[in-house]
Parts: sequence; structure tokens; C-alpha cells
Amino acid sequence: MHLILKTIVYLSLLLITSNILINDKNALLNDKKDVKPLKNSIVFIAGFDKDENQYYNNARTYFKQKNYTIIEDTYSLEAIINWLNKNENETYFSEIHIVNHSNPWRGMSLKTIKNGERITTETLQKSLKDGDLQELNKKGIQHTNIIFHSCGLGENKDLLQVLKTAFSNNETPNIIASPYFNIFDGTLNNHYLAKPYYVFYPTSKSPGKTDLSKEIAKKYPNEKQINWLQSLQNKRENYVGEPYNYQFNIPIQWEFDFNNSSEIIPTFNTDDEIMDWIIDKEEISRELLKLHIPIEKYRWNYKVKNNKLIILGKTTVICVLKPITTKKETVKHVLASTKNTDLYIKI
Repeated sequence: MHLILKTIVYLSLLLITSNILINDKNALLNDKKDVKPLKNSIVFIAGFDKDENQYYNNARTYFKQKNYTIIEDTYSLEAIINWLNKNENETYFSEIHIVNHSNPWRGMSLKTIKNGERITTETLQKSLKDGDLQELNKKGIQHTNIIFHSCGLGENKDLLQVLKTAFSNNETPNIIASPYFNIFDGTLNNHYLAKPYYVFYPTSKSPGKTDLSKEIAKKYPNEKQINWLQSLQNKRENYVGEPYNYQFNIPIQWEFDFNNSSEIIPTFNTDDEIMDWIIDKEEISRELLKLHIPIEKYRWNYKVKNNKLIILGKTTVICVLKPITTKKETVKHVLASTKNTDLYIKI
């Protein structure tokens, strides 16, 4: 009698446990109905190399080695969104990588639309307001990390927020970018990050490396360990962690139409005369302030065409890059992992 009772209790517990497991399995299956299967990550190479800087080619090689699907010839946000819409199916991408040049002064080289303007907070907001971009059709975008490999983009949280809006529909993705510079170079490491330091001079009017090294040392007084003069002479990282530099130009241009004006088009004999005229123009001064580059750091010129005055400025940026490395005895580049919150910003 006692043995029979134990057996009945055991069988009852077994039935209860089986029912719980079946119910849990059914609940799990029901939950998974709304979850689309993951698809391999994809990479948009959203630009092309114009000079000895092989940024896009090196990035292409890096992601090919990781067996990521490479998407070419998408040079605008419009083209990227259109591609995603055309290739929509029952899967979603866990990661969408976008490789594109950017800098703190001119925004991204990626255009808003084909033949449109470079992406900045202002130009992208305007494109969204004007309805220039299609809405992203892909569902399940909440599972996706959209990672921008664009130098310094993580510093601009306002732009990251607008990019998030552009890629959102009824769901929103994670937008990820680093405030540091992305380096794709197979010499010492295929992909790492570097902290940038800047100094400027009027294009074609360099004061020389010695004076530039003194200026940048004064600008960044807390960086005692960097040999600024040596870094301005280094064109590449000769050993892991060595600071080096590269340079690029930032051109700016304004046009003033005098066709319906009683004013006479001014003429200028020196850079100083052009700068004095610019300072008196509130709209130009306001734009220059946004760039945070002193007016005297530009080489100024002008021309007159069809009763229009065209003001031209160009500054050369010397960018010293200090690779981010470990502080251990054996110095290595810190792994450029998007999960590292010290290296990447997530919006």
C-alpha cells in the first residue's frame, strides 16, 4: 500500500513536470515567431580612395578577411537605404557597417542623396524634413547595430541622433560610432583606433614643423609624453603606439550676388583686406565660428564671375594621431570592439 502511494505520487510529479516543459516550449516557440533569424553582417564601402590614403581599400580587405558581405557603390544615405529596402526579406542583419570618411568640420563625405550635400546635422535634418529619403522598410531593425567607421563621428551626438531617426521606422536600431579615428592598415594591425590632435595653417603658407610643434604643444599642454616635433615628421606608425601625422585641406567658399544690388563689388589687395571684409559680414562670421578654426588660419582669395563675388578660403589641417594602446608591459593596440564603451558611443 505504501509502495503504491509512492508510485502514484512519482507519476503525478512526472506528468506535472512534462506539462510544464511542454508549456514552456510552446511559449518559447510562440515568442520566437516574432523574432526573425539573424543574417550575416554586411559592410557598405561608402566612398573611394582619391590619393595615397588607402582607407577604403584597407577597410575592404579587413572585412573580407572576416567573411562579411561587402556592398559597393553606395555613396549616399539614400543609396544605402534603397539597397536595404530592395534586399528586404525574412532575415535581418545583426550588424550593418558603414565605412566613410568624416571630420569635425565638414561632417561626413557620405552624401544625403545622390549628388546631394555632405551629411551634417543640418543637411540631414533638411533632407528628412523635405522627404528626400525613403523610410526604411526593414522590420526587426531593433535587433540591428548600425556601426559607422567614420573618424571622430562619435563626438557628434546630435548627428548620431539624426542618423538614428533616418534609419528608424516603427522600430529603432542602435547607432554606434567612435569619437576616435578609425585606422585600417595591415602594417601593424588591421584595425585600431587613434586619438587625434590638430593644428592648422593657411594652405601653402606653412610656418615649418618646429613652429607647428610649439603651437600644438601649447594647445595640448597635458600631453607631455608626445614628442610633437617627431610626430610631425612621422608619416606612419613605425612601432606600436608611435604618434604620427597626416594632413588634409578644408576649402570653404561663399558667393555674393550683386546683380540686383546698388553696391559696387569690392576688390582686395591682401589677405588682411579680405579678412576685414569677412569679419563685417555677420553670416560668414557665424559660419566660421561653427568650424572652430581661426580666420587667420585660412589662405584667402577671391574672384568675380557674372557679377558675383566669390570668396575662397583654404586651411591645411595637420592631424597628429596617437594610437590607443594597452598600458601593459607588452604594448598592443586596444581591440577596436564596439562593446567597449570607452571607445564607442551607442545612441
